[in-house]
Amino acid sequence: MAGERQVQLPTHADAGGPAPQVDGRPNPASPCMAVLVLQGGGALGAYHLGVCEELASRDLAPDWVAGISIGAINAALIAGNPPGARIPALVRFWERVSSGLFADYLLPQLFDQALWWEGAALWTAATGVPGFFTPRFPLPRFHKPGTPGALSYYDTTPLRETLEELVDFELLNDGPIRVSVGAVSVTTGKLHFFDNRGGPDHCRITARHVMASGALPPGFPPVEIGDDWYWDGGIASNAPLQHVLDEAGNRDKNIFQVDLFPSEGPRPQTLLDAEIRAQDIRFSSRTRLGIRHNTGLSGVRALVRELLETCHPELDRLAPERRAELERFVHEPRVDIVPIVYRDKPYAGKARGHAFSRRTMEAHRAAGRRDAARALGLRDWRLPAATCGVHEIDIRS
Repeated sequence: MAGERQVQLPTHADAGGPAPQVDGRPNPASPCMAVLVLQGGGALGAYHLGVCEELASRDLAPDWVAGISIGAINAALIAGNPPGARIPALVRFWERVSSGLFADYLLPQLFDQALWWEGAALWTAATGVPGFFTPRFPLPRFHKPGTPGALSYYDTTPLRETLEELVDFELLNDGPIRVSVGAVSVTTGKLHFFDNRGGPDHCRITARHVMASGALPPGFPPVEIGDDWYWDGGIASNAPLQHVLDEAGNRDKNIFQVDLFPSEGPRPQTLLDAEIRAQDIRFSSRTRLGIRHNTGLSGVRALVRELLETCHPELDRLAPERRAELERFVHEPRVDIVPIVYRDKPYAGKARGHAFSRRTMEAHRAAGRRDAARALGLRDWRLPAATCGVHEIDIRS
């Protein structure tokens, strides 16, 4: 792939000292911004917890967190707490939402594992998730048309209460971390990124914005914000990477792209395999498209930059404003995209996004920490990339 490069494992001599810290977070004068991009995926979002634990263990605090769906919820928990309370807040959330399945550690030993986890997902669908959502009663068809009750099977009031308990929204909006959460307009179909620092949808983020990002129909109701209603941003794009690249500015960045669905995978062998593989492709494809577009654009910029540096006489014929436009186009920071992808799912199934059990949560969490450790061990990610442009790092080679 254009723009993809390999990074050699560092030797002990390569390892630098700790980055300057201010109240447990990177100094704003640090040469490189750390960006955490969190994909949606329901119960698989516990993988984000493991990744965050590994980042924290290496004193890598994000300057910017962007998320969609469960990624938006995790982003709010990170940015809405001071450095020392971020991981505890994430743990409290995930332990709460995984506490509803009775005899979670006993019964799987007595039944087929795959059947058990499918059954666990069905139990979640029937009873809801503590601190997240509850089934509606009466059923949607008995509610007045156009109301939230008529448009969804679940009530997400518990999620609002959980967010208001675990997230300090004043800190989220006024604190050191930039936050972007994606939701799609029900009426226009346009993907919006509510952003506490900039962009076309700059605003003060509330619990409603976070809930809108995770309002996946027909399970969850749309959320009213201003004059419009919003659904889960994953309907349009399940990862907010493109928003980060579009709004990146001129500062060098290391972007940790945490995906819950791998774009690559083996050929399916069963009907269930086919359903799972199709789900992976559906939720990962736009991420791959965005990376290819931006790495390709970096190649074009490099070519134009070379032409400008030749000082060819023909360039003098350009109008000054056209020359200035070209110079703005070729200027770009150094951006490394580090994909941390959940590939090894011991509890995979077509309903894996609904399996909010403690056992699955701990498995996802452990996998996130393991995969993040491998990626973060490649080099000192507090430092910028060696070359200008957008590069995707191949962490599997």
